[in-house]
Amino acid sequence: MSDTFSHTTSEAWVTRSLQLAHSEAAQHVFTHLFADQALAQARAADAARQAGGPLGALHGMPITLKDNYDLAGHTTMAGTVVCEGDPPAARDAVAVTRLRQAGAVIVGKTNMSEFAFSGVGINPHYGTPRNPCDAVVARVPGGSSSGAAVSVALGLAVAGLGSDTGGSIRIPAALCGLVGFKSTQSRIPLQGVMELSRTLDTVGAITRTVRDSLVVEGVLSQQPLLAQAADLRGVRFAVPQTLFLDELDPAVAQAFARALTRISATGAQVVELPLSAFSDIAARSQPGGFSPVEGFAAHHARLARAPERIDPRVAARMALGEGVSAVDYLSLHNRRHEWISHIEAELQGFDAMLSPTVALVAPELAPLVADDTAFFKANRLLLRNPSAINYLDGCAFSLPCQADGELPVGLMVSSLRGHDARLAAIALALEPLLVAA
Repeated sequence: MSDTFSHTTSEAWVTRSLQLAHSEAAQHVFTHLFADQALAQARAADAARQAGGPLGALHGMPITLKDNYDLAGHTTMAGTVVCEGDPPAARDAVAVTRLRQAGAVIVGKTNMSEFAFSGVGINPHYGTPRNPCDAVVARVPGGSSSGAAVSVALGLAVAGLGSDTGGSIRIPAALCGLVGFKSTQSRIPLQGVMELSRTLDTVGAITRTVRDSLVVEGVLSQQPLLAQAADLRGVRFAVPQTLFLDELDPAVAQAFARALTRISATGAQVVELPLSAFSDIAARSQPGGFSPVEGFAAHHARLARAPERIDPRVAARMALGEGVSAVDYLSLHNRRHEWISHIEAELQGFDAMLSPTVALVAPELAPLVADDTAFFKANRLLLRNPSAINYLDGCAFSLPCQADGELPVGLMVSSLRGHDARLAAIALALEPLLVAA
């Protein structure tokens, strides 16, 4: 990331970002721009660079924040309007503090699915950012970190800080042709991020390259992975045959098959495994899963205060958590721990899993706005694959694997909790392979 300034200054870069933020392509990307502050930070960064002092890993680089991160002096809206009138945050989220300490320039806060509770990225309150991948047809950007992804895809930022509860970083990264990294949850503190599910929420960022994602993750975790590209010869990949390959778009199936062929040609072992336990997630998550239960607990006062001001599609899903007892909730945790142990045992001897990130290319926006059935089907298929890794408490990258002229498709390379460094080395090796002509 540091070679960016061989071509421009921070001030020029931030000025261009702010100008593009007002373009038609960037409509609905931001919920708040910090123009004056960002330009002042950029000028200070240029001055520090010229003075030859020590520079942070993100010195002078424009970054965007998903609007569920606390920023001192600002009310955290999280894509809703029911937070209007809530007191402003007293301090920055831990992740934001670490970005600032690394020299990042905060350009603005980005749009998102309300309360981060959708993989589609539609927001009825603030509008929906249009996916830049298609200049003719309006397509969804993916959610819930919709604005974060589009801000990076349009070149407004080197990274968009997002959050990932069931794929909310990897889904928009896949649909917009970007890199999304969900680390093991415990690597980055959640303090100052508006909760959806404390069990599943994860802090991370969307970037253009794997190397950029590792720089940002190292800042956020303060435990840099320091990975170098792995030699793929002898690396063992499992390809789950249960759940992950169901109902694939033909374009996704084609891109995935092409990716597996290229990976196999390196000498890596690509092994199809039943991994039938992945079909158990839905049953083990009854009566609704962690997100509705913990989301309802976190936001029940807001839901009661102004239910008519909440997207009915969000309210309906969150209401699933209302009647869940403490016994049921603790049982959810017990069943999850048992399942994780089972999957970890089955994956012993494998370095990573390979699957499509999501089953779809970016769906057209208009039908999903108009029709609940179409919306919930798309939401299910977008969330299904990445959410399995959150349930596993694993780590995962979404890497672009489409050919030129095709709509973006993500390859998800994932692994078990705590295997982030090995996974990063594998992702670095896969990245150039997937974009090869």
